[in-house]
Amino acid sequence: AVNVSQVATIAIVALGMTLVIASGGIDLSVGAVMAVAGALAPLVFLSPWALANPGLGLAASLLLPLLAAAACGLFNGVLIAFLGVQPIIATLIFFISGRGIAQVLTSGNLQTFTNPDFAWIGTGRILGLPLQGWLALGLTVILSLVVRRTVYGRQLLAVGGNERAAALAGVPVARVKIATYMIAAVLAGVAGLIVVAINSASDAARIGQLMELDAIAAAVVGGTVLTGGRAPVFGTALGAVFIQLMGYTLIANGVPDEATLIVTAAIIVVAVWLQSGRRV
Repeated sequence: AVNVSQVATIAIVALGMTLVIASGGIDLSVGAVMAVAGALAPLVFLSPWALANPGLGLAASLLLPLLAAAACGLFNGVLIAFLGVQPIIATLIFFISGRGIAQVLTSGNLQTFTNPDFAWIGTGRILGLPLQGWLALGLTVILSLVVRRTVYGRQLLAVGGNERAAALAGVPVARVKIATYMIAAVLAGVAGLIVVAINSASDAARIGQLMELDAIAAAVVGGTVLTGGRAPVFGTALGAVFIQLMGYTLIANGVPDEATLIVTAAIIVVAVWLQSGRRV
């Protein structure tokens, strides 16, 4: 059986990655953003104020980490859209510093907690399917509609397809890019909250490690073209399922965990090669 929670977290992050790649960029900071959001949540609901006001504390422990994640995305977006920094360099900055910020927030310690209400995000089930599975499905449908039916979606694909032409046509390129990196960061924040809720523990050094690899792999396997201009949202969700299935199949057949990383990398190479062949 596929681990739905594992697939859901990869799928949620990969959906944001799909939008970023569709805009002609890349985001290496998603794992670090997960760590920041995951480190913040327990700090909020374990604070004296939150313990005195459990309902408000729970709401704040969901909202504040997502606002912090949005701020991380805004930082990336501003570097890229206004300062002209290459996306891979801009997001590499937060890839390095973000996990450091998360570890400073937690003083480098593993935070363990007991909070059934918060843990329900990770362990709750609706109609037999884990809550995060429903969340991943819902986000897939919403983002698919956003890409196909909204002005933002059309502008996103225009910027990714040909940025200069989009700018000449009056598309607010900078705004579109910033919005895209903020959406990707918030989705990474959601995934960070899910991971912490599942484990009832927050380890800033480990949350979201190598998630950028899995997210890019899921997006590329799902049909996202690395040159931008296409955002196959449902394909990405299926890509996440495929990568997890492949990982479990290998582990079940006695292949070491580390070797699955090599296979994931090989799948990305094959997917990119097939895409380049399709374009020629």
